[in-house]
Amino acid sequence: MDKAKRKELTNIHKRSFPSMGIFSIKNKMTGKQLIGKSTNLIGALNRHRMELCLGVHRNPELMADWRLLGEAQFAFEVLEQIKERPEPDFDYPSELDRCIAVWRIKVPLGSPASYL
Repeated sequence: MDKAKRKELTNIHKRSFPSMGIFSIKNKMTGKQLIGKSTNLIGALNRHRMELCLGVHRNPELMADWRLLGEAQFAFEVLEQIKERPEPDFDYPSELDRCIAVWRIKVPLGSPASYL
């Protein structure tokens, strides 16, 4: 790829709206899931997967299940993606907080079906 094309693609990427929203890491056997929010969904899911694979995830219960059951028993999913809004001053962090509150009602923290 030539230098001009690379620069053009880099600029397009920098101007594009980031993938932000709500994600889940679900244990397929038990139904337990970790629900989180991020302004960079791809990065967040990659970070969680890397921490689990390296054995250093900050959630000890999820880490223990991962070690016991293996990677194949977990699903990494985007539950909801925030769409870009036309308002230049739209409060995306507040929108993420609102969305995760709705998802946590569906899977309450501390329930048998969630990782705290």
